[in-house]
Amino acid sequence: MTSSTRRPVLLRALLASACAVALLTGVAPAAPVSAQEAASAVQDLVLDNVTLAFGETLITAPKVTVSGTRLSRDDLLAIFKTDSKDPWPVRLQRLDAGSLTLPELRVERRAGEKRQVVTYREVTARTVRAGRISELTAAGATLSVEGAPQAGSGSYGRIRAEEVDLTALARLYAEAGNGASALQRLYASLAVDTIAFIDERGTTISIARLTGRDLAGRQTAATWGGAVEALGGADLAEADPAKRARAAGLLADLAESVSVGSLEATGLAVKEVQGDDPLSFSIGRMAYAGGGAEPGLTLAEIGFGAKEAQGKIGRLSLTGFSLEPTIAALRQLAKAPAPADKAPAKGAAPAPDPQEADLRRLTPVLGTLTLSDLGLDLAQAALAPPAGVDPLKIQKPLPAPLLPATLRVGLRGASMTFGPPKDGVPTESRLSLTGLTMPASVVESVPGLGSLGLYGYRDLDLDLVADTAWSEDKRELSFKELSLSGKDMGRLHLNAILGGIGPEVFDPDAAVSGFAMLSATAKALDLTLENGGLFERFIDAQAKVLSLKPDELRKEYVTASVIGVPVILGNSAAAKAIGAAMGKFVAKPGTLSISAKSKSGEGLGMVDVSTAPTPAAVLDKLEVNAKAE
Repeated sequence: MTSSTRRPVLLRALLASACAVALLTGVAPAAPVSAQEAASAVQDLVLDNVTLAFGETLITAPKVTVSGTRLSRDDLLAIFKTDSKDPWPVRLQRLDAGSLTLPELRVERRAGEKRQVVTYREVTARTVRAGRISELTAAGATLSVEGAPQAGSGSYGRIRAEEVDLTALARLYAEAGNGASALQRLYASLAVDTIAFIDERGTTISIARLTGRDLAGRQTAATWGGAVEALGGADLAEADPAKRARAAGLLADLAESVSVGSLEATGLAVKEVQGDDPLSFSIGRMAYAGGGAEPGLTLAEIGFGAKEAQGKIGRLSLTGFSLEPTIAALRQLAKAPAPADKAPAKGAAPAPDPQEADLRRLTPVLGTLTLSDLGLDLAQAALAPPAGVDPLKIQKPLPAPLLPATLRVGLRGASMTFGPPKDGVPTESRLSLTGLTMPASVVESVPGLGSLGLYGYRDLDLDLVADTAWSEDKRELSFKELSLSGKDMGRLHLNAILGGIGPEVFDPDAAVSGFAMLSATAKALDLTLENGGLFERFIDAQAKVLSLKPDELRKEYVTASVIGVPVILGNSAAAKAIGAAMGKFVAKPGTLSISAKSKSGEGLGMVDVSTAPTPAAVLDKLEVNAKAE
């Protein structure tokens, strides 16, 4: 697999170098009209060997042509002066030009032993006015990264941006704010063609085209530059509460300071060719829409492959995602706890570490994830030789069933919806799988499904729904729908209500949540079984095993249901109703429905069941209805 420390290199390089280009080429607004009229005539000037330093970033341009400017050479040199006392936003206000052209622009950044260099070709900034560049272009760029584990090289094709606000960008990186200022748009559009990167292990990343619109930001207390630098060595898992609090605050500031209107990438591909398990991954199109009431992310034409697995996904989308709970948790985590007044008493249990609970509360609102057209091919290992056969003495090739085979799993559609989290756990969820297809051999070890192959099912086609919701006011957990259905099989449907489920069930402390579950009660249960052909296959298969005719075996099951089930359950009225309904269903399989509701409003608890002397004593506490159609 590709190292997680290497994968972000291309994105970080693109963003950092683009910002650096903007600071050099985007120097900004025109002076007031009266000042312009008093200035010298418009002229073209050439500056040689321009060098700018921004902390660990060094920008050099062998030649800069400034066209259509009223500034003198001295004025321009003063703007680009390295040791100027004026901050960049102030200096940018003094630059006015029809265009800036740079045959070459080199951006170098050093951090310890790491060195990153981006060299742009034929950079042009057109119509620099009021702190904005109307159009910023580059014919292409090359990227070089030195220093493990991020060593590699790459390139960009044509780069184009519109309405780039460099003064705003300089303020975000250099000037601190209180986080309450309005968002400032940094550019109207951005397009980069043919992005490619390869690291020292031969792992390649490529993007055919990357576009974005309406990137905006607001100032933060630590400045963007300061926050990024500080986060380089920060960790939310840091044991020191003060350091953990600072990292949380910086992350919260950055999360709230960036807004993206839209972002789209096409032709994304990642390939890792070295190692025992080469990996490939591709996305035909990736699109993020940040504007509007509901942001969303869509991935289309996804492909992935490894030594033992190949797969594809037609479409994957995420809507309703929100970082609000995460940011709120980060703000809370940013409040560093006050130092303890005194050490804990000798022999006292140590206070629980809140770190795990804090990290769990960072869970965002996940929204709804939908998927369509999943196909997965898995390579199965060769089966072992038959019992009693020494594999070392096999002279001939193994028969076909013993050779490696490919297992195909498919899914026509899926949807997963998650509601707002409580202590990191979604309070509502719904999972729906449609057209889950696979060979019956896959579920041989699954209880209840392992015998499907014996009943004549070679391939399975299943649908699954799981819909749950928690009510804090009622202290109830509702299983609104739990259902499983299969082609030529039937459908099993269940819904239930559990009581005694309070907020403590979601407590991050496993001991607290586990103890709280002991007070859970069963309030209601509804079970429906619809036959679609499975029961007949079951009867036929069992009849062969028992050397009986199917009708003979069916009659025995009817008798066992009508007489045996009531005896087992205590011969109560409820037990007899269940047995009669089961007998009717066995005789003529259609639909079997059984419902049970606790006579007590609080439900039937674990203690009630465990202390009941007989099953009949449990049924006496329930209102039971059973019928078959």
